[in-house]
Amino acid sequence: MAVNNERAGSTPLIERRSIDYIPEAERHGRLFSQFTLWMGANLQITAIVTGALAVVLGGDVYWSLIGLLIGQLLGGGVMALHAAQGPKLGLPQMISSRVQFGVYGAAIPIVLVCLMYLGFTATGTVLSGQALGQLFGVSDSVGILIFASVIVLVTVLGYRVIHWIGRVASVIGVIAFVFLFWRLMSQTDVGALLQIRHFSWSSFLLAVSLAASWQIAFGPYVADYSRYLPSATSSVKTFFAAGAGSVIGAQVAMILGVFAAASANGQFAGHEVAYIVGLGGTGATAALLYFSIAFGKVTISTLNSYGSFMCIATIISGFKGHLTVTRMQRLVFVLFIVGAATLIALLGQHSFLGAFKSFILFLLAFFTPWSAINLVDYYCITRERYDVPALADPNGRYGRWNLLGISVYVFGVLVQLPFISTKFYTGPLVAALGDVDISWIIGLVLPAAVYYFCAKKWHSAVPDQLILPVEQNSVVQAKTSGTGRAAAQA
Repeated sequence: MAVNNERAGSTPLIERRSIDYIPEAERHGRLFSQFTLWMGANLQITAIVTGALAVVLGGDVYWSLIGLLIGQLLGGGVMALHAAQGPKLGLPQMISSRVQFGVYGAAIPIVLVCLMYLGFTATGTVLSGQALGQLFGVSDSVGILIFASVIVLVTVLGYRVIHWIGRVASVIGVIAFVFLFWRLMSQTDVGALLQIRHFSWSSFLLAVSLAASWQIAFGPYVADYSRYLPSATSSVKTFFAAGAGSVIGAQVAMILGVFAAASANGQFAGHEVAYIVGLGGTGATAALLYFSIAFGKVTISTLNSYGSFMCIATIISGFKGHLTVTRMQRLVFVLFIVGAATLIALLGQHSFLGAFKSFILFLLAFFTPWSAINLVDYYCITRERYDVPALADPNGRYGRWNLLGISVYVFGVLVQLPFISTKFYTGPLVAALGDVDISWIIGLVLPAAVYYFCAKKWHSAVPDQLILPVEQNSVVQAKTSGTGRAAAQA
């Protein structure tokens, strides 16, 4: 632990690495930072709104709470399995997709991930702009621009600052949520709301889908924030640290959203931030709550922007070869990403709620198959035995295009189409199922099964053990599972 703390203390404030492998000598951090980061990322206004949607769109309080919890556990399990990959591989999440899709082929899901980050950053910026507008007495548009400036700064600073922000956000979030729950309970007859029980499969599965999609959407970048942990870090402990922080934080926020929407008498939709702050009071109390809302959004919006930067760098490096990103290039990437998200936020701020619901549900069609393929390959086919140096070589072990992974991914997207129910598209089987959207279940189970059986038969040669890059002057590398020898032999 002393060595670990010494490494952290010697790490520069501005992160110098991007998508490259993190050498053992630069590993630092504690598992608890995974818990606080994901707790802080979820104790925020967008999670409140997501929980509220379960009621706004027709569900009752009792069954919405149960549905949301089930969705958190299912989606959180998927998210945490991705988190456990970070310390072992020392890489950002999406670059490992080259094992399943090929060095060039991995660009297919990565482009879609970039769109996801863009959408989540934009929708989060809308709510943060509302909070900052009320806090400083300016328009929501000016609030959006202020918030975007903060996100650019934190994203450019990188990994260490992001984790520090996560710790602070988790403390502020806990204090704010305890206060809001206390105020809500004093103003609302919670027992009466819980007694209203009108179960319907469509509303119940909507609640499950809202929570599951919320958690699964973290999958493409969760390992980005665990990759600096020492490689000897327990995968099981990483799983529970990241998963518990995310599930607990999101469920607490969504519970508040459910009760707030149920007691709002139709005043919640369109005035989400103002209504939540109104539960706490006025004057100085309201100002502090507006600040806590904006600060809570800093964590998750920074994660989205940082993840976008990593994805763009991964796409470029796949076709260009090894990519060294300078600090100036990082700034240009981040300005482009946050600028695009800010523009979307400014243009779409007045039609937020309905568009957000459709957006997060439609995302499932593209990210559940990717998660299924990545997790089945990592845990069941290769069993953590990756050739990390080959991930940068189009002529190496993983090739340019992996037709197996790409084909199963396309199958996973297409097989969901009959079951999707969003404003963008409604499948032909939705009505027959009572307007229940079960596409995300189909998108997890079928691609996982197909990929497992096909990869068992046709998968390319798997290394005997994990092969990591040769680390100069690293004693630790040679002592961990013989990987130093394997890398040298490779």
